[in-house]
Amino acid sequence: MTEEYDNQAPQEEPREEVNFEPEEELGDLGVVQAKLKKLKDELTQVKKEKQEYLDGWQRCKADSINAKREAVMSSVRAAEMLREELVHDVIPVLDSFDVAAGSEQWANLDAGWRGGMENVRSQLLDALERHGVKRFGKVGDIFDSQLHDVVQEVDDVAGEPHSIIRILRYGYRSGDRVLRPAQVVTKK
Repeated sequence: MTEEYDNQAPQEEPREEVNFEPEEELGDLGVVQAKLKKLKDELTQVKKEKQEYLDGWQRCKADSINAKREAVMSSVRAAEMLREELVHDVIPVLDSFDVAAGSEQWANLDAGWRGGMENVRSQLLDALERHGVKRFGKVGDIFDSQLHDVVQEVDDVAGEPHSIIRILRYGYRSGDRVLRPAQVVTKK
């Protein structure tokens, strides 16, 4: 039996005949065209939805970036306002130091106490300058209407016309912004 089996050629399995006729495989041409049209319509709809989602996402991202930027700017403005409020509270203290140092009694005070008070005044000015606030106003400067308020004009003094001959109250500024103009006496 084994000999008989060994001598036989291997049998091939019977193949089914496949008909590759397009009508039978794909169906009616009209059906195919209808399916193709439906797929194209779905593709168009999907592309439209994709664009709507993309546009919405981009608007949302832009809104988020703008909101972050506005929050930072709002924080900076709030910090600037607080700093200016503090400066406006400190300026009268410095004015009091200047008035005291300009009085006749200042020279009669103990030199140690007077030096200590001048040191406190210098520390206040240094602290303001570290935070971007500068004091301005010097005798001899030329009057600038953006920086100075003229309290009095004097004719009978030496110097150039419109030059500052006396500082009544110093001015303060932060960057280009004048926080308080200097009050000055000028030559006519």
